[in-house]
Amino acid sequence: MNEAEGASTVTVADVPENSRYEARIAGSLVGFADYRRTAHAIVFVHTEVQDTCRGRGIASALGRYALDDARAAGLRVVAACPFIVWYIDQHPEYHELPRESAQQ
Repeated sequence: MNEAEGASTVTVADVPENSRYEARIAGSLVGFADYRRTAHAIVFVHTEVQDTCRGRGIASALGRYALDDARAAGLRVVAACPFIVWYIDQHPEYHELPRESAQQ
C-alpha cells in the first residue's frame, strides 16, 4: 500500500481492493474518496469525511493525493463527485489534468 502524508496527522493511501482512497488518523478511518478505475481513466464517485473530523483538511488531503496519483499513473480524470470538481476548480495545478465530463 502506497502512503503519503496529507494534513499533519492524516495519512492517505490508495486501497484498490476497496476502490477508494482512505484517510486515517492514528490508524482510524476518518474519510474516503470512492472511485472506479479503468486502464485509462479514474472516475471519482464520492468523497466523505466523518462529521467529527470536518474542517481539518482531510477532504483536501484526499483530493490532493488522489489527483496526484492519477497524474502519476497518466489517467484521465472523470469527476462525478462534487467535492473533486470543486477541488480541481480551486487548485490551478490540477487544471491541466486530462479530464472528461461526468455527464458523458
